[in-house]
Amino acid sequence: MKLITAVIRPERIQQVKEALFRAGISGITLSRVSGHGGEQEVVEHYRGTRVMVEFHDKIEVRMAVSEPFVQAAIDAIVRGARTGEVGDGKIFVQPLERVIRIRTGEQDAAALTPVTETKLSPDGTP
Repeated sequence: MKLITAVIRPERIQQVKEALFRAGISGITLSRVSGHGGEQEVVEHYRGTRVMVEFHDKIEVRMAVSEPFVQAAIDAIVRGARTGEVGDGKIFVQPLERVIRIRTGEQDAAALTPVTETKLSPDGTP
């Protein structure tokens, strides 16, 4: 199991999300973050004053995946996030020691599988 964290451009989140969903990865967490990497500092004018923007708005995408989905997740993120310009972002892959699904108590890979509701017939059987 791995924890994959990607920091990407905000305008690329839709493409990344769609690529992840196509790869079978639907459990993601998004956070708005700011950071500074290889981009140049930008000077903007605000109310007649020059303001240097040192940190850029980014989106952090986090997901826990089982081993078979690690490369698929990386490929999907790269495919959705890449513009070819400085500032496209980074992907971090870390080992994940343990996962527990709170609702059921399932652990590790079983806790990472997609949750699907079983439809019951009127007599209560699946």
